[in-house]
Amino acid sequence: MRKLIVGGVGVVALGGLLFFATDVRPQEVVLNDLRFAALPAAAKAPPANPATKDKVTLGRMLFWDPILSGRKDVACATCHHPRFGYAENRDLSIGVDGLGLGASRRFKPASSIPLVKRNSQTILNTAFNGMTDGGAFDPATAPMFWDLRAKGLEAQALEPIKTLEEMRGDTYTEANAIPSVVARLNSVVEYRDLFARAFGGRPPITGDQLGQALAAFQRSLTASNAPFDRYVRGEPAAMSDAQLRGMRRFQRVGCINCHRGPMFSDYQVHVLGVPDNPLLRVSDAGVDQRYAFRTASLRNLTHTAPYMHNGVFDSLRDVLEFYDDVSGRRGRARNSHVSREQLDPLLRQLRDPDDRAGDLIAFLEALTDDSFDRTVPTRVPSGLHPGGNIQ
Repeated sequence: MRKLIVGGVGVVALGGLLFFATDVRPQEVVLNDLRFAALPAAAKAPPANPATKDKVTLGRMLFWDPILSGRKDVACATCHHPRFGYAENRDLSIGVDGLGLGASRRFKPASSIPLVKRNSQTILNTAFNGMTDGGAFDPATAPMFWDLRAKGLEAQALEPIKTLEEMRGDTYTEANAIPSVVARLNSVVEYRDLFARAFGGRPPITGDQLGQALAAFQRSLTASNAPFDRYVRGEPAAMSDAQLRGMRRFQRVGCINCHRGPMFSDYQVHVLGVPDNPLLRVSDAGVDQRYAFRTASLRNLTHTAPYMHNGVFDSLRDVLEFYDDVSGRRGRARNSHVSREQLDPLLRQLRDPDDRAGDLIAFLEALTDDSFDRTVPTRVPSGLHPGGNIQ
C-alpha cells in the first residue's frame, strides 16, 4: 500500500486503485468507497476469439476496406479515423453517399440517405468496455453502443454493416447485408487466403469470422499510458498541479458517481436531458424511449470532440456548463421531451460542475494517451481506396 499527500489531497494507492480521502489530518486518512484505477497494459480476448497477429492484420484490412459497405464507398475507418482518435470530429456521422473526412464530410448531391443519428464514439480502448472498479470484465459480453444494443466487439463490428445510414445503404436488405458482404469477400482471392491464414481450414469465409477479425483488430487499439495511468502506477510527476487539483475536484463535484473505474464509466444508462441535435428530423429517445443513454468513457477526450450521444457540445467547457444547468435541486432538462422529474437522481448530487472548470478540464486531459496505433494501410485487398470516399 502506498500513501501519498499531493496538494493537500490524501491518496492511498492499493492494488493499482486510488482511494481519495475526504479529509486529511496528521496520521489519519478517511477513505471514500469511490475509486479510480489505471488501465491494464493489454486487453484480453474472449476464449472463442483468441487474438493472433494474422487475425489482427486481417481485421485491419477489413476495417479500412469499403467492400464492407453496400455502395463500396464507406469503410469502418471513415467514421473511426486515427486522425480523430478513432472517432470523428463531426456531431453526427455521414456514412453511405458521403464525401470527405471529418468535419468537411458532406453528402453527394441529391442523396436520399439520412444522417447517422448518433455521434461516432472512439474505438480506442473499447477492448476494456464494461471494466468494473476492480478491473474485472468479460470481453464476450462487454456493453457496446450508446444504447447497449450489442454485447462484445464481435457482435458490435457487424451492426454498422447492417445499418442503412452507416454502411448498408439501399443496396440490399438488412437481413441480406452480412451474407452479401461475405459473398464479396469470398470472391477476392487475397481475402480467401488471409481468412485461411487467420482461422485455419479452407474457405468459404463466414459472417462469424468477419466479426471476429474486425473485433481482433479493434481489440488491439489500446491507449493505456495516459498521464493519469502513469501517476497511478507510481510516477508522481506524470500529472501537473492543475491536473491533480482537477482530480480532487472530479470527486468532490460528483462526476465519479457515473464516471468511475479504469474506463471512467459505469456502463449504465442515464437520463440527462441532453438537447436534441437540430439536424435530426426525429427526436432520438434512446433506450426504451426514455431518453436514456450509456455513460461515455472519458478516455482520450481531447481527440474525440464534439461530445455527448449526439455531438451537440463542441467543447468540454460546454459540457460542464450543461451539467451545471441540469444539476442540483433546481436543475432543468435541456430537452423539451424530458421533464425535470425524469432526470437521473444522480444529477441532483452534482455540485457546481463548471466552477473552477480549468482544473477539471486539465484532469480530463490527463486521461489522454497519444501513443496509439495510427497505421493506415496503403492498399486493401479489394483494390478500393482505403477508408472509402474520404478525399
